[in-house]
Amino acid sequence: MTTDTSPEIERDTNRPPRRISAAALLTGVLLGGLLAGGAFLLIRTGTLASSLFGRSTRIDTSTPAVLDRIRQLSRLESVEYSLDKIVEGERGTPYIPDFLMGEKLLLIAHGEVTAGVDLAQLKPGDVAVQGDAVRVHLPAPQVFSTRLDNARTRVYSRTTGLLVTADPNLETQIRQEAEAQIAQAALADGILDKAKQNARASLTAFLGGLGFRQVSVD
Repeated sequence: MTTDTSPEIERDTNRPPRRISAAALLTGVLLGGLLAGGAFLLIRTGTLASSLFGRSTRIDTSTPAVLDRIRQLSRLESVEYSLDKIVEGERGTPYIPDFLMGEKLLLIAHGEVTAGVDLAQLKPGDVAVQGDAVRVHLPAPQVFSTRLDNARTRVYSRTTGLLVTADPNLETQIRQEAEAQIAQAALADGILDKAKQNARASLTAFLGGLGFRQVSVD
C-alpha cells in the first residue's frame, strides 16, 4: 500500500473573489477608444506624427500673385523654325562689263527664327481669378530673334571682275538680306499663330499645376 507524500496545496476558501471597480472599467474603455482612434488616424494619415506636426502646402492664387508668377516666365519662346534660303547679290558699274568691274556672290543660308509671347507685358486686367478658375489674355506673339547658323551657311559661288577686288561688305549685306528673307518666310508660314498656340498650351499646363481646375487662355 503506497502513501501519497506530495505536499497538499492549501486553498484559502475564506478570501472573497476579486472584483473590477467601475472606475477601472471606465478607464479601460476610454483607453481602448483612444487606441482605436489612434489606429484609425494612423491609417488615414500614414503616421501619427505627420498628422500632428506635418506642414501643409498653400499656394497664393490671388490675382496679383498669379500675375506675378506668370510674368516671371518672361519671354516664353514657344516655337523655333529652321529654314534654308539661297540669296544672290551683285555689284556692277554702269557702262562697264561685269567681267571687268562686276562682282556676284551666291549664298546658301541656313537660319533659325524663334517666336513666342512676352509674358512680362501682361497687365493686371489680363488676368482674372475667381475661386479655382482663371482667365488669361495673352499679349500678341512676336518674333524674338532671327539668326544665321554660320556652321551651315556658306558661299556657294563668287565671281569678281578682272579690274576689281572682292568687296568684304558684299557678303555682309547678303547675310543681312538672308536673315530678313528667312524671317519673312517664317511669318508667311504662320510662325506667329503657332507661337500663340504653343504658348497657350504651355501656360494652361502651368496654371493647372498651380491648382486651378478651370483655365482659359486666349
